[in-house]
Amino acid sequence: MTAYTHTEADHTVYSNRNALGGTLQAASPPNRRAENALRAVPVVTNNSSGDYQQAAYATRQPFSLDEPRTMATVTKVTKTTKTPKKVAQKKAVKQKPSRIGSAAADWSRWPAGTTFRIVSTGQIYRVDDYGWALSGRNTLDLYMATPREMNSWGARTESIQVLQWGDPQESIRLLQPHQASRHIRRMLLELEGKPEEAAALH
Repeated sequence: MTAYTHTEADHTVYSNRNALGGTLQAASPPNRRAENALRAVPVVTNNSSGDYQQAAYATRQPFSLDEPRTMATVTKVTKTTKTPKKVAQKKAVKQKPSRIGSAAADWSRWPAGTTFRIVSTGQIYRVDDYGWALSGRNTLDLYMATPREMNSWGARTESIQVLQWGDPQESIRLLQPHQASRHIRRMLLELEGKPEEAAALH
């Protein structure tokens, strides 16, 4: 996984536009790891079966050798009164929706529109761009707003979760008008099921 920005020498001709004709977007800042996020648990407010509580008491007569020993059991029912507790209610905080970032890739491996989440940061990206250096590779190139952010990311191996796969047929439709470029032609051949011809376009 690598990173790029629109001010790089090989991207200045496209400015901050993606291959779909839209604007390149930087993802929302990283958040906590998804597996460490607190999960909501239900709160039980009343776990009693009713307002009455039953208590049993046993009374014994004094011991005597002259009369048979007897035992009496008395059951007493008492009503319990509960004092309502004031529960502090927290005001719901409206969270801003996560901004989906732009990613470039070989569309024959990652079709346009493929949306994924980076497990370590929680950030979400969508494949809406491609690049000649990505042709024939499984690399995902993440768009960063500034060269500093791009350099800070560098190149690394990350686990991702694919949220939605893009449509290969839609990728073919989008690439066909631009197949004069060698790397785009290679992606098209891969998408059309012609890997041998694609491999020959090095």
